[in-house]
Amino acid sequence: MKAILFDLDGTLVDTAPDLGYAANLVRIDQGMAPLPLDDYRTAASSGAQGLLRVALNLSSDDAAFPQHRDRFLAYYREHLARASRPFPGMDAVFASIAAMRAVWGVVTNKPSWLTDPLMAQLDLTRNAACVISADQVARAKPAPDSLLHACTLLSLTPADCIYVGDDLRDIEAARAAGMYSVAADWGYLGESGPIADWGADVVLSTPQQLAQWLADRGWQPA
Repeated sequence: MKAILFDLDGTLVDTAPDLGYAANLVRIDQGMAPLPLDDYRTAASSGAQGLLRVALNLSSDDAAFPQHRDRFLAYYREHLARASRPFPGMDAVFASIAAMRAVWGVVTNKPSWLTDPLMAQLDLTRNAACVISADQVARAKPAPDSLLHACTLLSLTPADCIYVGDDLRDIEAARAAGMYSVAADWGYLGESGPIADWGADVVLSTPQQLAQWLADRGWQPA
């Protein structure tokens, strides 16, 4: 393998604390008490729609949704890296990738106006071979467009790449693109049903396990 591509939220970086913090600020605006941040974890990969469903019991069809969504996004942009950090063990993953003489990148459904500053604030941009956000392609995951765009930027084929994600749509996108897929059981997992049923090529429980899995195989560029 020549490249390991990661979903961002819930796979590479634990962003749930800051997403939940922003959602709680919206609750406070409405005179409501904040919820425990753990209440937001399973919704953290679902964007404003999922987080506001938890925070306000609000659906995207509600007339008030756009106002609350915009407020949530403004709060989140202001507090992007307040508590968000790469998941423990990611340093070992990066070391395994370097030992393979491979590269790594990010492919996310987050918009670039949030992805790029978050990556920069966490000092991840300089080592990433590519960073692809949903607004850079015609269709977001589970469509394969963003993964195929990463291949184009890296001058690689899908068979040269592994995609790691914590949601069913990540696995579906990898399958549609023709990439080897890794389901990240340490992530948010959402409401996609049992991870064993997603059809991933492999399910791994921790970043440390991913690092060891890569090291054990010793994949080298062709």
